[in-house]
Amino acid sequence: MTVSRNLLFLLVGLLIAGLAATSYALYQEKKQPEGVEISVGKNGLSIKEK
Repeated sequence: MTVSRNLLFLLVGLLIAGLAATSYALYQEKKQPEGVEISVGKNGLSIKEK
């Protein structure tokens, strides 16, 4: 019985760690980059600070 309980706790811990890692990766992907944006268009060169 103790082995089953320890295995259950291990699996729940791994699921929580996986969820946290996935959430962090999605957050980093959606986060706007900081710095300067340089673009060239019909109106010439455009520089915007983010």
